[in-house]
Amino acid sequence: MAVPEPTALPPPGRLTHVAAASGAALLKIAGTAGGMGVLLGRILARLFAFPPKIDGPELKRNLHKMAVKSLPIVVVTALFTGAIMVIQAAPLVKRYGAEGLLGWGAGFGTLREVAPLLTALMISGRVGANNTAELGTMVVTEQIDALRTLAIDPIAFLIAPRFLAIIVTLFVMTLYADALALFGAAYSGYGLIQVAPQSFYNGLTGGLLHFGDVANGLLKSLVFALVIALASCHFGLSTTGGAPGVGRSVNATVVASAAGVFVLDYLISFLLG
Repeated sequence: MAVPEPTALPPPGRLTHVAAASGAALLKIAGTAGGMGVLLGRILARLFAFPPKIDGPELKRNLHKMAVKSLPIVVVTALFTGAIMVIQAAPLVKRYGAEGLLGWGAGFGTLREVAPLLTALMISGRVGANNTAELGTMVVTEQIDALRTLAIDPIAFLIAPRFLAIIVTLFVMTLYADALALFGAAYSGYGLIQVAPQSFYNGLTGGLLHFGDVANGLLKSLVFALVIALASCHFGLSTTGGAPGVGRSVNATVVASAAGVFVLDYLISFLLG
C-alpha cells in the first residue's frame, strides 16, 4: 500500500519574507496612528488653552478657502446624489404603488449614509489633499523651521486653524448636502415617476424618519472630518524627500482618509444601528 507523500511546504525564505512584510506594514500603520494621536494631543492642548492658542486670521482664511470654495462641488454632488437615490428606488415604487414612501426611502439612505459619505470623500479629495500639499511644501522648503526660528508655534499658527477649519467645513457641507440631496430627490421623483414634491416631503416627515437618522449622519461627518484633518496635517508635516515627497504625502493622505472614512462608517453604523 502506497503511503501518500506529505504536502510540500513553501520554502522557509518565502515564509520569512511574508512575515517580515506583514510585520513592517503593521508597524507602519501603528506608527502612523501613533503620530496622529500625538498630533491630536498637541492640537487640543492649543485649542483648550486659556486663552486658546490659535491664529484667528489664518482660521478665517482657511474657512473661506476650504468651506466657501468647496460649496459649488458639494452642491452639484448633492443634487445628483438625490436624483440617483430616486432612480434606484423608482422601479420598486412604481411596481408596488408606494409613491408615499419615496420620501422616506430616499431620505433614510441619504441622511444616514450617502450624503455624509460622499461629502467626506469630496472634501478629502479637494481640501485634505490640498492641505497636505501646502504643509508638505512648507516642510521641504524649510518654512516650518523658519517659523520656529522666529519663535512662532507652527501648531498654533498653521495646524490648529487648518484642523478646526476642516472639521467645521465638513460638518456644514454635510448640512448643505442633506438639504440639497433631498431637494434634488423631490424634483427628480416628480420628473421621473410623477410623485409630487409635497407627497415626497410628506413621506419624509410622516413619522418613519426621525431626528436620530439626521443626527447619525451628522455624527459621522464629525468623525470623518477628524480623520481627514489629522491625516492631512500628519502626512503634510512628515513630508521628506523634496517635491517627490510632497506627492507621496498627498497620495498617502487620500488613501488613509478614504480607508479611515469607510472603516469608521462601518463601525459607527454597527454600534449605533
